[in-house]
Order: sequence, then structure tokens, then C-alpha cells
Amino acid sequence: MASLARIGGRVIRLNPSAFRPRLVRAAGISTSKKNKDTVNLSDALAGQVKTQQQTEAVAEKNWIGWGFSYESETLDNTVMHLTFFCSVTLCLVFGGFIWAYLPDYRMVDWAQREGYLELRRREAEGLPLIDPNLVSIDKVQLPEDEELGDTEIII
Repeated sequence: MASLARIGGRVIRLNPSAFRPRLVRAAGISTSKKNKDTVNLSDALAGQVKTQQQTEAVAEKNWIGWGFSYESETLDNTVMHLTFFCSVTLCLVFGGFIWAYLPDYRMVDWAQREGYLELRRREAEGLPLIDPNLVSIDKVQLPEDEELGDTEIII
């Protein structure tokens, strides 16, 4: 971690101008020929009362949609809220809750508990932890040398 701090310090010393905050100037002047598309100062000062149709026209003109509906702003917002509710709340939150509390269907926890219990029993009885004769020698039938023939045996 200290080496990363030293390298970062060297980079700043080598190029200090790269880490200075820069101000970006932007002009707020519009060069559009459409003077009637926006409200200007003379309309506001004159106290003209807009009608309901003019207000709706301005609202429709300035609408930036979510991409779910290109005809209706209300439908677009409704579908967006429904989609985000279903994807985030239902899928991520409730799906994660259900996944976290699923039962142990592969019985991994049970197998681990049984292994610990078996180890504790073998230690208490003084037996080796792993029995070298897991399968009794009487039950194992090995082939005779004549049956094996020239088969290579790798141990």
C-alpha cells in the first residue's frame, strides 16, 4: 500500500498540471432561429397568461422520454416505474432474500456436521481419524497373477 502511495506521489511531482482542477467555460447564449420556442423575458414581464394549450405544448416539446413509449409521456413514465419496481424490488431484493434463505437441498451442511461428529467419535474412542481398512480385506478380491498376464500395474 505504501508503494502505491509513493508511486502516486511521483506521478503528481512529474506532472503537477494534470491534477489541477480546470474550469470549463460555457456560453449560455442560444443561436437558434426559433425565437417562439422558448419563453423570453418580454413575455414574462408583460404578464401574459398562457392558456392550457400553450402550457401543454411547452411540456410536450420539452419531454425527454425513458424510451418505453414515444407517444405518451404518462405511459412512458408509468412503464418506466413499473419496470424498475419489478427489476429492482422484486428481482434483486426479494430474489436475493429467497436465494439467501433457501434450504440446503444438496445437504452440504448436513455432510459437514456428520463429518465433525464422526471425527469427534473416533477421537473419543482412540481410533485413527481415517481407517486404513475402510473396506475389510476379506471383501476385496484381487485378481491372480495369471489373470493379470502382461498388464502393467501402476501404483
